[in-house]
Amino acid sequence: MQWETVIGLEVHVQLATRSKIFSGASTAFGAEPNTQACAVDLGLPGVLPVLNEAAVAMAVQFGLAIHAEIPEVSVFDRKNYFYPDLPKGYQTSQMYHPIVGAGEVEITLDDGSTKRVRVHHAHLEEDAGKSLHEDFHGMTGVDLNRAGTPLLEIVSEPDLRSAKEAAAYLKAIHSIVTYLGISDGNMAEGSMRCDVNVSVRPVGQEAFGTRAEIKNVNSFRFVERAIAFEVERQIELLEDGGQVVQETRLFDPDRDETRSMRTKEEANDYRYFPCPDLLPVVLDRAYVDHLRETLPELPADKRARFEKELGLSAYDAGVLSASREMAEYFERVKDVCGDAKQAANWVQGELSGALNREGLPIQHSPVSAEALGELIARVMDDTINGKAAKQVFQALWNGEGASADEVIEAKGLKQVTDSGAIEAMIDQVIADSPAQVAQYRDAEPDKRGKMIGYFVGQVMKASRGTANPQQVNALLKEKLDALC
Repeated sequence: MQWETVIGLEVHVQLATRSKIFSGASTAFGAEPNTQACAVDLGLPGVLPVLNEAAVAMAVQFGLAIHAEIPEVSVFDRKNYFYPDLPKGYQTSQMYHPIVGAGEVEITLDDGSTKRVRVHHAHLEEDAGKSLHEDFHGMTGVDLNRAGTPLLEIVSEPDLRSAKEAAAYLKAIHSIVTYLGISDGNMAEGSMRCDVNVSVRPVGQEAFGTRAEIKNVNSFRFVERAIAFEVERQIELLEDGGQVVQETRLFDPDRDETRSMRTKEEANDYRYFPCPDLLPVVLDRAYVDHLRETLPELPADKRARFEKELGLSAYDAGVLSASREMAEYFERVKDVCGDAKQAANWVQGELSGALNREGLPIQHSPVSAEALGELIARVMDDTINGKAAKQVFQALWNGEGASADEVIEAKGLKQVTDSGAIEAMIDQVIADSPAQVAQYRDAEPDKRGKMIGYFVGQVMKASRGTANPQQVNALLKEKLDALC
């Protein structure tokens, strides 16, 4: 039987507010356990929550970025469950009237095609604390620093049909929230994680199969691996005559498998009801319009501009617009050197290769965008050749100079373009290579082109790599052909 995979994602994005969603406690990462949980976060008697307006603004900005409906009224609800890291015994969330309605996100697949994925809604909620199991020898520790941290939960429709599509969608969400500046998107620190809902059904069947939810997957790669395992597990189970149970599962990256955590709760298990401590949030049109005016150029728009105005290929435009930091770095390089294609080649080639080897993000590049742009400009104006340019780049990477011009001067890499100086070197190489000259002279005319490489190499060696290669090739051919 042929099977179709059906996937929906619930992406939890930590909003980049300085304080929590209902209190003034700090959201800074890395503090000592339980030092950033105040009386409001703990739900102590007599305290009341106060909504953080910055979290509201960030949620609305996201909604505008995905062309979603922005309801005039949204309401906070209490989601009731008991767990050690939930000190109040309930989570303040939005069930029935979320702050962001239906929207859509465009994803780009590996073959360059695009697909629109519907977003059902996005809602604001507070994060829970964190249970710690590693260092307590059979016990569980609880760190409540995260309790009350503002989250935006983005719920997709079940429009995704493969692990690759799911990863592409997650990357698109990551790109949007980081472009907006509403989250740092740092998955290693928990700033972005997702629950993956997976089911399978026979090809052609309209009804969905029974889904399993894989909780708290925190990397693009793990999303793909978790889905791949879960799809295989469900198909094998069904083909053996079994049934898929609706449940919550965890992904174990060390064993590359999902395993059962608990049976899946339904909404009524949580006994949702409107939060009596928080008034409904009412957004007037002027407020929403003001936030719309603050939106930056978003990834899809930037990608389209890179293609249309800068003449980049769809692939190059997609890579360079994938993150805000990459796009800003590329545009600064392009502005300095004046050539978008050369800037794209260097940023995606030499620079990205060095960053990948060192495991560095582009914002921590030792080579500034201005220095790289100047380096490219020196190649374009024939101050240095391509080989010397790589030496200059490495020197800049190693901190051996503040600018390309400084490195070129210090290392004597300026390209020799004086035809008289190049001719003198060529004459010397020809005089020192009688055997090779004889071979060149005796060769068939159509085979001499390959033989000229020896002479070019000798001239470049004599010039310490600074002779203009194009001039060397042209003058060598002229002089050698004159001897035939």
